[in-house]
Amino acid sequence: MLGQRPNPSELTAETWDLIVIGGGITGAGVLLEAARRGQRVLLVEQRDFAWGTSSRSSKMVHGGLRYLGQGDIRLTRHSLLERERLLQELPDMVVRQPYIFPVRRGKFPGRWPMKAVLWLYDFLAGIRDHRWLSMDKLMQLVPGLNSNGLVGAMRYTDSLTDDSRLVARVLHEGCGHGGRACNYVEVGKIQRDGDVLQLSATDLISGAALSFRTRHVINATGAWADRLSGTEKKVRPQRGSHLFVAAERLQVSDCLTILHPDDGRPVFVFPWEGRTCIGTTDLDHRDDLSFEPVCTRAEVDYLLKLANSQFPQVALQDSDIISTMAGVRPIIASGKGIDPSKERRDHAVWSHDGVTTVSGGKLTTFRLIALDALLAAGLIEASDHRANQTPKERMFHFAVNPPHRLGHPLAALPSGNALLDQVRWVLDNEMVVHLDDLLLRRTRIGNLLEQGGKAVLGDIKSLCQQQLGWNGAQWDAEVSRYLQIVERYYSVPQANNSVADAA
Repeated sequence: MLGQRPNPSELTAETWDLIVIGGGITGAGVLLEAARRGQRVLLVEQRDFAWGTSSRSSKMVHGGLRYLGQGDIRLTRHSLLERERLLQELPDMVVRQPYIFPVRRGKFPGRWPMKAVLWLYDFLAGIRDHRWLSMDKLMQLVPGLNSNGLVGAMRYTDSLTDDSRLVARVLHEGCGHGGRACNYVEVGKIQRDGDVLQLSATDLISGAALSFRTRHVINATGAWADRLSGTEKKVRPQRGSHLFVAAERLQVSDCLTILHPDDGRPVFVFPWEGRTCIGTTDLDHRDDLSFEPVCTRAEVDYLLKLANSQFPQVALQDSDIISTMAGVRPIIASGKGIDPSKERRDHAVWSHDGVTTVSGGKLTTFRLIALDALLAAGLIEASDHRANQTPKERMFHFAVNPPHRLGHPLAALPSGNALLDQVRWVLDNEMVVHLDDLLLRRTRIGNLLEQGGKAVLGDIKSLCQQQLGWNGAQWDAEVSRYLQIVERYYSVPQANNSVADAA
């Protein structure tokens, strides 16, 4: 499957049918759909797989009620059908979960508008899974919820996942079909050489210069897409941030969809891997994309205000926050200068001089986005594209067999030998290069434990040294590097730390 990291220099020996640039969910989807059609396909990623948006999303495989409210029925329908497919094929990774939308007197939308929207939502998904919750039932399900003006709630279902684990699963599948993947390979330039494209790249581990040859390139680098597209800029980077707090401090068993008291934006409060997650924000991201995005002080305050307005007796504060998480969404700019939350979430595909670029879209619809990119690149026929909009064939065929409940969105992080079993399996099978690959993406130790899991580093030291061949000095360097990443990018900020706060 994914296996150990290959020597990138050995991958330069052949001319590929397709090179995919970008190791998030979109690039992984393109790798899978191309490989299972017999294409010789290589995926390269400049950082780690899922390093960008695809490990920092709201963890939801969903249709998107907001998109339906914006009148985007096509996107909602496609998302819902893909949601149902993933629920069936990956039941240990994509899990149906109740969502509760509290309804308050005099606040839009009320009970009947919500009922109409949810009827259509379920109809598009081919299910019937919404109902009204009385005030008494709601307070039983969500004790401590602010009762001021509360009249009840609409309940519906969507799904939760572990986004970075989903990316890894898709990569395993693509490699099972013969595709190849390599992280920490940065493409700097794409040039045409007759009928072939030549990619100049760098192995960021060894520093070696690389030159790849391919007949087609799909640029699936998300928020970074404009760097290699060769066209005018199309992407409007938007930051979304989340907070993780102990479930004991804010206990929720269902996902809550709550309107923020300041701007009326929907924000989620939901259980995730033994913690409670609060998010997301929606701001133009004006910081340098070369660096990891940071949840700013203003965003922390915004999310705490949301939580405390709904659960006033809880009184969350900075000391309750285990970690923060910020990601950058690649929104296709409308050019109208509208509020970030009102930009459409559709993806776009465009081509220039042999490079097909795809950006935007949703975690849920990665398969359909991949098909659109392959069609635009001329790698599949229109008939194949049409037939696979609602295919009968399964997407996932290969058994990956990770340790029990690794990547289950409702499974708390294990401890002791069970945690070591997860770490050992990941080190053996999933191309870990740095400690943050292991702790922030292959597992969620860094998100779910205080100080990025500093207390368990001693427990995993020998495994990392054995499996990755690190000596004592390398281990110390990796620990220092990792703890700096946690402190700078995943901790609670104490002051304004981003120019984007001025948005």
